[in-house]
Amino acid sequence: MIQPINIDMGSLNFVSLVPMILAIVGGLVILVIDLTNDKLNKSFYVMMSELFILLSLGAVFGYSGDSRGFFDVILIDGIAKLGEAIVLIASALFILLALTTKRFHEFAYPEFFALFLFMIGGFEFMVSSDNLIMIFIGLETSSLALYTMIAMHNRSRSIEAAIKYFTMGALASGLYVFAAVMFYYATGSLEIHKMAEVVGSKGFAGLPFVLTGVVFMIAAFGFKLSMVPFHTWTPDVYEGASAALAGYMSIVPKIAGFVVAMRMFEFLIHANVVWVQDVLYLVAVLTMTLTNIMALVQQSVKRMLAYSSISHAGFAMSAILIGTTQANSALFLYWVLFTFTNLGAFTMLWVSRHKSKGWAGTRFDHPYEKFSGMIAIMPVNAVIMGMFMLSLAGVPPFSLFWGKLYIMSAAVDAGFVGLALIMALNSAISVYYYLKLVVYMFLKDPISNDGTIYLKNSSASLKVVLGVAAAGTLFAIFMANPMLKIITEYVKMSGF
Repeated sequence: MIQPINIDMGSLNFVSLVPMILAIVGGLVILVIDLTNDKLNKSFYVMMSELFILLSLGAVFGYSGDSRGFFDVILIDGIAKLGEAIVLIASALFILLALTTKRFHEFAYPEFFALFLFMIGGFEFMVSSDNLIMIFIGLETSSLALYTMIAMHNRSRSIEAAIKYFTMGALASGLYVFAAVMFYYATGSLEIHKMAEVVGSKGFAGLPFVLTGVVFMIAAFGFKLSMVPFHTWTPDVYEGASAALAGYMSIVPKIAGFVVAMRMFEFLIHANVVWVQDVLYLVAVLTMTLTNIMALVQQSVKRMLAYSSISHAGFAMSAILIGTTQANSALFLYWVLFTFTNLGAFTMLWVSRHKSKGWAGTRFDHPYEKFSGMIAIMPVNAVIMGMFMLSLAGVPPFSLFWGKLYIMSAAVDAGFVGLALIMALNSAISVYYYLKLVVYMFLKDPISNDGTIYLKNSSASLKVVLGVAAAGTLFAIFMANPMLKIITEYVKMSGF
């Protein structure tokens, strides 16, 4: 006779699932409301999305229970909370942009907001677990929603971008699953902390399948994080997506990937698997350097920002290969500062969007020439965009200067002096293409003003997003050190 399985409901710790459940329930509520009344203004769906995002954020920091939940596949530790906070704050800022005057096709659909909340739930599952199956579920949930959101922009390039993203994402998912199979065969577990225990007790000599799994996992995250040489899809996808969504894609999917990569690779680094560190070193250096060089020759500001975003991801990967508490804390600080600056820069592309198509006879929406003399046409826009460019370049005292400084300090303290010098050199290279845009805005004569949107005529929500982004960029000199102390406490809670 089969004995019934008794499950202690209290031990499942369902409270640990509340942040993710709120996001998913929010998406379902929007779909149900749309089925019952399809005449509601899009502003209602924006505010509904904002409400569930803020509730989820409150649940993240209001949670004080056990770190494990739901059959131990949920892990609520310090880096999970930091990852969720970045995901939710960036999402709250992004979704406000939908309150602006209707200019993007996708904002007209309630399904866009439902998919957006499903995507957030997927990212939250990714950062709040060390179980490879749960991470995969979160990865696919967020990815499938994001593919559809890109295609909803309803341009031929958007469809092309969505197909490219789907194809590369499917390949990365296949590599991830194969890596997970290798890890399970070698260690008998799909939970990263248990795999670390097995590897620590047996060593790597008798675990060739672990080594195979590591190779495929590096390739999988190479695609997801746009690491060289797996980055080629990124500029085309960013070009096809709306400017604001491209900025969002450069921030949120990557922080979810970095949290998983931190859990996955750092236990291998701490186990003195030298070749893993060497491979990550090579990937980080190539990602920083080659994409910086590619950004130098771009004719489109949007593609330049796409390549520069990949380069910034190389900086973040450097922190993972260093693997110290100082480096991990610096990574989260770097990405918080990058969130404000990069989302603001891509949003400014939207603000400065011309109504005419095929600007100046080019196939790009945002050529450098379009920004010529911007200081004379839109002085406030020019000043804010210039500030974002100086921050991305790492010019003191703007925000990303402090992020880069702390990561390079962590590299030097851990003995990676050469890596710190490479990071400094790449920061110097990036100054050229960021200042190129500043030169066009401030030192060249205006070419035309064919219906350009002025910041002073923009909606209040757009001003709020740009104001928050600009304030985060400008006042980082006062915020960086206190933020780093808070982040360090959360990182230490996770044992990283």
